[in-house]
Amino acid sequence: MRSHNFSLQSFKPVNIDLQITGEVARENHILTVHYILKGDLDKIEIPPTEKLPIRKNELWETTCFEFFLGRHYSSHYWEFNLSPSGDWNVYRFEDYRKTMELENSVHSLPFNVLRDANALFLGLELDLHELDTTVNENFDISIATVIKHKDGNISYWAVEHCGQEADFHLRESFLFYV
Repeated sequence: MRSHNFSLQSFKPVNIDLQITGEVARENHILTVHYILKGDLDKIEIPPTEKLPIRKNELWETTCFEFFLGRHYSSHYWEFNLSPSGDWNVYRFEDYRKTMELENSVHSLPFNVLRDANALFLGLELDLHELDTTVNENFDISIATVIKHKDGNISYWAVEHCGQEADFHLRESFLFYV
């Protein structure tokens, strides 16, 4: 089993007390990703939980947990978007921001969201058989989060920001090996 703990940093300083930590792990063909968002949650927009979550575009326009999974030694990668509402999406790219397409091999992406007064927990188990790939492959992964503040500002969080702009697609930011 390969496992990595993470702590995300905002691209630019924010005036809200927030911490985003978690763990990513892989055992055989199961990838698990767990996020913990703590701090002044009343100062950020958290979409309400949907009774029937759906695949939805542009989830990154509000608070959204993301990860990017790339084939090791390849430019091919996937972008996973997980909204606290339960809505989700998965996109496939052939290269850096090129040929963005829905990953139609993934028909649902159930994950758990729990919230208390001071924290939001989001956990996902992904069976890599759902991707159009060989599950025995090795992958690089990048963990990120978009936070929409109630004042309208948006902050971009990642383990490491590798560019001049906040850009989760940069392959240099795929820091963990699973």
